[in-house]
Amino acid sequence: MVDLQGFGPQLLEGLMMTAQLAAASLFFGVLIGLAAAMAKLSPIRWLARGVDILTNLLRGLPELLTILIIYFGVQSLFNSIFEDYVEVDGFTAGVTALSLVFGSYASETFRGAFLAIPVGQIEAAKSFGMSPWLIFRRIQLPQVWRYALPGLGNLWLVLIKDTSLVSVVGLQELLRKTQIATAVTKSPFTFYSVAALIFIAITVVSTLFLRWMEQKSRRGVRMG
Repeated sequence: MVDLQGFGPQLLEGLMMTAQLAAASLFFGVLIGLAAAMAKLSPIRWLARGVDILTNLLRGLPELLTILIIYFGVQSLFNSIFEDYVEVDGFTAGVTALSLVFGSYASETFRGAFLAIPVGQIEAAKSFGMSPWLIFRRIQLPQVWRYALPGLGNLWLVLIKDTSLVSVVGLQELLRKTQIATAVTKSPFTFYSVAALIFIAITVVSTLFLRWMEQKSRRGVRMG
């Protein structure tokens, strides 16, 4: 049995923080991605072009750099606005950065999913007098979810790994707790191996859950 030398509860706290960070980033990232995809498909050219440029910029930046820019940039902005020292906590900066990055990639996944819906279905719905909101909720959204789920699943697995980057701004997530335990016990192999196994376990569970979700989303759908 692995001797964690009393740091088991600390690693558990780090794991819970990692889970909260990933879940919050996923939630806001999906909303950002969906909104960005709809903006890209908008007939308003300046809106579509502007959002496309913004998401390309976010995808082009390293995630670590995005976290640092938001952490220090937002803090500097608040300090100049309020003319006083305002501290931005690592969790808020991490969620903001990871949500924007996730959303920028997810926007292309959602965009492809929207385009995969047969145009005839939308036209038929309009001919029956359905409102745009009703078309979106009853026709587009269920199919977009089914088409986008595999791509979103891959992005989720990447997001889990990216949570470790937020340790650079002081957030006490799993990797940061592991680093502290390593520094105190001088047992880097043991603790980094435990952290690796935890991330692998999260990935395996997530993969199994995503496969179940994909199978469930295909129920009742005629192929071909």
